[in-house]
Parts: sequence; C-alpha cells; structure tokens
Amino acid sequence: MKNFELQPHLVGDLLELRPLRPEDWEGLFLVASDPLIWEQHPAYDRYQEDVFREFFQGALESGGAFVAIDRRTQEIIGSSRYFAYDPEKREIEIGWTFLARSHWGGKYNGEMKRLMLAYAFQFVDSVVFVVGSTNWRSQRAMEKIGGVRTGLRETNLHGKPVVQIVYQVKKPTFL
Repeated sequence: MKNFELQPHLVGDLLELRPLRPEDWEGLFLVASDPLIWEQHPAYDRYQEDVFREFFQGALESGGAFVAIDRRTQEIIGSSRYFAYDPEKREIEIGWTFLARSHWGGKYNGEMKRLMLAYAFQFVDSVVFVVGSTNWRSQRAMEKIGGVRTGLRETNLHGKPVVQIVYQVKKPTFL
C-alpha cells in the first residue's frame, strides 16, 4: 500500500487541486479579499491582508494545503487542505476551504470535495469536517455531500471561544 501523500495533484472536469506554493499568495489573496466569503465564518475578518497572511502561512506550514484552479480559465479560485491525519484511527480532516463567490453554488465545491474524498478513502475510512456554528452555507454544503453531524467542538480563535459543528463522511463500502 502506498503512503498517504497530503498534497497530491488532483484533477477533475472543472478544477485542478495542486499543492499550495508561496508564489500563490497574490492570486489567492485576490480571492480571499472578498469580505462576503467570510461573513458567516468565525474568522469573519480573514479578508484583511494581515489576517489572511497568517492563514496563508499556516496553510503553507500545514503540508496539506491546496490551491484550487479553474481548469477553463486557469485562474486561482480558492483553497482547501488535509489536516490531522491519524493512521491509527484511519481518519483525516478536510477543511479551511473557501471559493471565489463566482464559483459558489455547488458544482466546484462538490467536485473539490469528491476529488479530495476519493483520494483520502484510499488510506482512511473516515473524513472529518469542522464547520463554524454560524456558517450556514458550509453546513448546507456538508449535507449536500453526505456529511453527518457527529458532535460539537469548542476552540479558540484569536482568544475568542468558537463553537464548531463536526461532520463525518465514512468511506463507502463499495470502495
């Protein structure tokens, strides 16, 4: 069995996911600088350059972050990442996902998640997603891809308590 590479190059019909690189800063910040992307997110100020710079640096350091590229236009349209791989539990988290508003509506997010899930299920039996309790768009998106609520998680974001909903997608038995 091959090793779980946290930054594979994944290609679908609509988008390409490739490892995030430092030179992606400008294109990704251009997308992230839209305040409406973050309005329901616990980090609602992530559109600000200094706040996003911290997020971007954390994504690079995570070793599991992707940049999403629209295959038709070759433009950066967002990002996502793998995190907290636990080989003993056969589980990984997918998160920190955002897309340009021009690509909202399900097709791009759905393909991104399908690509990431299909790859992850070669190595794990369960994928976890953590969504802010006020992020209704992301909660609906999770339900569209078959995510099941499994509980709540409390964390701190810049010193403030944040309640998050934990979703899980289990590996289909036919894979």
